[in-house]
Amino acid sequence: MSLLNVQNLTKKYKNKTAVHNVSFSFQSGKCIALIGPNGAGKTTILRTLAGLLKPSSGTIQFEDEGANHDIRQYIGYLPQFPVFHSWMTGREFLIHSGELAHLSKEESKQRTEELLIKIGLSDEAGNERISRYSGGMKQRLGIAQAIIHKPKLLILDEPVSSLDPIGRRQVLLLMEELKNEMSILFSTHILTDADEVSDELLLLHNGEIVESGSMDALRQKYQTAQIEVGFENDLEKYAEKINALPEVDTIQVERNILHVNATDISLTRQKILEVASDENWPLTTFHINRASLEDMFMRVVNN
Repeated sequence: MSLLNVQNLTKKYKNKTAVHNVSFSFQSGKCIALIGPNGAGKTTILRTLAGLLKPSSGTIQFEDEGANHDIRQYIGYLPQFPVFHSWMTGREFLIHSGELAHLSKEESKQRTEELLIKIGLSDEAGNERISRYSGGMKQRLGIAQAIIHKPKLLILDEPVSSLDPIGRRQVLLLMEELKNEMSILFSTHILTDADEVSDELLLLHNGEIVESGSMDALRQKYQTAQIEVGFENDLEKYAEKINALPEVDTIQVERNILHVNATDISLTRQKILEVASDENWPLTTFHINRASLEDMFMRVVNN
């Protein structure tokens, strides 16, 4: 059975529908990225799953629990803008979080020490007030409080969008490690982050899931490639000859580079190199440019 099964989830605010008829499910042991631009409904979905919002309609089922049962004991949740007691130390905050999650004081202390090591906060940092923490330290501390009770599912809302490059890297590495211990569902509008750590994608647009699946399956379905060719001179002459190849669909010229789109990239590459060798073309650039996850998302939305 699926770890989480969401069916026909809809959330309305007065006359506005933020999420419309969303359905998805996934098995345990997965890291799922909920991708979409700002305002697509990502936060609404995650807050509804976390029990902070009531759905207007639809069902949420966690493993063998009944539909729309309270699943908060099974999940850990970190909002996009977490709030900390800045006067507390990191260690005090985690102990307090553990007790709020119904751990005993001793269990909270033991789990706190385990997590301070896991999130890379030394004894010195653990004893510092949170007000002195960097953005990356706060975000790692926030993840630690979300998993202090060892949930089966960790829900993260835009966990790295506000961080500098160092903090972003630290959090992504932590997420990569946590994938071995629990399932993760996180939202992001930064597609490279989803590409780096997720196993499956849920593409959200205007409150609806427009595509979903594993990274490999979606790449196979949507990903295209383009050959970039540059010459020392006379770009138009070579463009005409390349465009005459039967496998070539279109050619665009940008900054003295030919961008060649073709039905069969491998065969087109071979044909171009054969002609270039036979006619001694003055090639300066020859590169296969694979379409990015962003390109794939735009194709899905435009379709």
